[in-house]
Amino acid sequence: MKTLEAQVITPEDLLKHWQGHRALTRRVIEAFPEKDFFEFSIGGMRPFSKLVDELLAIGAPALKGIVNRDSAPYTEGTEKLIFKAQYLEKWDEATAEINENWQKLSIEDFNETFKLFGQYEFPIIQNILYFVDNEIHHRGQGYVYLRALGIEPPFFWER
Repeated sequence: MKTLEAQVITPEDLLKHWQGHRALTRRVIEAFPEKDFFEFSIGGMRPFSKLVDELLAIGAPALKGIVNRDSAPYTEGTEKLIFKAQYLEKWDEATAEINENWQKLSIEDFNETFKLFGQYEFPIIQNILYFVDNEIHHRGQGYVYLRALGIEPPFFWER
């Protein structure tokens, strides 16, 4: 039988933490004016809509891949969304899918190694932490965009 390392955070608390970040990112999406969500960028960075495309292509699909042990390649932007409201709808659908798939993980799964998207071979917990880190990184870019547009972003601690 496999022994587990000391647990610092419960799976339930980790999901709550991730979903807190997702709720904050959703508020950042909402804060963008429609046109700027798709067009505004600084210094050659992608518009926020493109960053959200990436987040949508990682979170729910990657967790589903982990649960099903399916290492299908990463794909992004296969569905052309043209309105911010569509992004918010997809965001909410992804949130529900994450919650559903999370329930299928066992505590033992977190320490298993998995080759995410057929190329990133790490313990599952490290992949999940990457999902959160990547979202925080891109949300930070969104904060810079909002401030450049003269819009006060949501407080980062209100998750």
